[in-house]
Amino acid sequence: MDFTVEVNRSLRVLDGLVFLFSAVDGVEPQSETNWRLADGYKVPRIGFVNKMDRQGADFFEVVKQVRTMLGSNAIPLQVPIGAEDGFEGVVDLITNQAIVWNDADMGMTFKEIEIPADLVETVNENREKLLEVIAEYDDMLMEKFFDDPNSISPDEIRVAVRKAVVDMKFVPMMCGSSFKNKGVQAMLDAVCAFLPSPLDVESVKGINPKTDAEESRKPDVKAPFAALAFKIATDPYVGRLAFFRVYSGSLDAGSYVLNTRSNNKERISRLYQMHANKQNPIDKVVAGDIAAAVGFKDIRTGDTLCDEAHPIVLESMIFPEPVIGLAIEPKTQKDLERLGMALNKLAEEDPTFRVYYDEDTAQTVISGMGELHLEIIVDRLRREFKVDVNQGAPQVNYKEALTKSVKHRERLKKQTGGSGLFADMEFELGPADEEFLETDDFKSGKKKLQFVWGIVGGSIDKNYIKPISDGFTAMMSNGVLAGYNIDSMKVRVYDGSMHAVDSKPIAFELCAKEGFRAAAKSAAPVLLEPIMKLEVTTPDEYTGGVIGDLNRRRGLIKGQDSKHTAVIVKAEVPLAEMFGYVTQLRTITSGRASSSMEFSHYAPAPANVVTAVIEKAKGAVKV
Repeated sequence: MDFTVEVNRSLRVLDGLVFLFSAVDGVEPQSETNWRLADGYKVPRIGFVNKMDRQGADFFEVVKQVRTMLGSNAIPLQVPIGAEDGFEGVVDLITNQAIVWNDADMGMTFKEIEIPADLVETVNENREKLLEVIAEYDDMLMEKFFDDPNSISPDEIRVAVRKAVVDMKFVPMMCGSSFKNKGVQAMLDAVCAFLPSPLDVESVKGINPKTDAEESRKPDVKAPFAALAFKIATDPYVGRLAFFRVYSGSLDAGSYVLNTRSNNKERISRLYQMHANKQNPIDKVVAGDIAAAVGFKDIRTGDTLCDEAHPIVLESMIFPEPVIGLAIEPKTQKDLERLGMALNKLAEEDPTFRVYYDEDTAQTVISGMGELHLEIIVDRLRREFKVDVNQGAPQVNYKEALTKSVKHRERLKKQTGGSGLFADMEFELGPADEEFLETDDFKSGKKKLQFVWGIVGGSIDKNYIKPISDGFTAMMSNGVLAGYNIDSMKVRVYDGSMHAVDSKPIAFELCAKEGFRAAAKSAAPVLLEPIMKLEVTTPDEYTGGVIGDLNRRRGLIKGQDSKHTAVIVKAEVPLAEMFGYVTQLRTITSGRASSSMEFSHYAPAPANVVTAVIEKAKGAVKV
């Protein structure tokens, strides 16, 4: 869960993906998270069940889990011949042929054999299921299926499977052991055969920033250039790289593009085709390509790059908020300047990594998605940027929320000789409406304040709408309980008065801020803490100890499943109680259990936690 951002931004720009499952562990918590992300971005996929040579491997159990736990139409394209140490080949259900790999050359070659007698019934059953599904998808095949299923040719099956995969009606499931190079070639063939090319994908939609009208771009080299920057990286040899996906048109090295976020032109001096361990310079990119650009001044993750004469803003990416913070300081004074530069570069590369300076405690605080995430950031500071830092204990990123609506009148009157400041308004403050929380603006983080202008008759001039809303928005980053962010709230301004001379925008902004401080205390504020979804796989004899430990950590047990000789305990636990959990789990289970954790949601914290957090916040301010 610490690196969800990498999956998120990759899915945003890909046309298809291979979803990897372990034949032993099946669908894991992170599989569910990534599957939901892929559904959100509508990416067609192939399922590949890996580690078929491992003890406890069960291909059909994993297929069943993909159907039930992920709610997909998962259909096997292969039946494994053997499993665990005996895994030696597969039966291809499209061609109805059995193959076994030659161990002498690590699975590079194979030979065809007769379908093993003990698999004939399983093969027939699964092949019939495959033909039934694709027949539903193609009327011509439906007729053939009812007349004579064996008359459907392998090529016809492949065409129908491809259509179903591209339309996301079907997830073909394959298997193998990548460690032993078995089944990998067939999976790569399936990528070519079933996953969409850029030409199969619908036109990408965007907004024209000049007219706010929706426009589309086809994957056509002759169309105006449009691309999305999805990753910023620093290379020791070429400097800053912007990875981008081209959706339409073409771009030559040395050309200028428009960045629609900053509305500035950027010169792309060089283009590279990226590989794992090298980059090849190229002269041109065209629709469908993914490449990296060098020489730009200001490109960030999620920026749209396009033809200046045909501007468009493509849908960006939504990244989760960080849930954990860490205070750091440089070990020596000379590291201070380098630390600032290094943190800025890391924050530019990773949208889930945030840096801010806490004025109350005079500390630099870095925030991320988990302990491992921050550990790696600190390690990169030392290794890549040669900056040594001292670090404090990890801190939980709490939030605050208002749970009750209250009405309040705030009057600001200041006179210091000459013109003064005057503002007077009545407003209602409380939690945001459910409808607002479902809007794209709120989900994408563009708007957190639901602001309603209820003034009739002009008792407050409309020119003061912006300063008033700005005042309330500014206060959302500093809640009344312990100074934590308020994620959403609603303000309805319905009455007030003005002064002909002393009413100014700054007066109404200050009035909104003072009004918030006074009213929020009566709006039943609560402290919210991050709750994590935890899954622990432990040998049966340690289950009691694991559950007892989770109960002590304020955990809520959501269920237990058995898998072979192990028990899977599912729970929801507050993040504040989970620091150092892996070490404790090893102690309880003699190192035999494993756990995986991901962010679930925010929930109100119990009274004792609220008191402790507020006291700590007051202590920090006093210091």
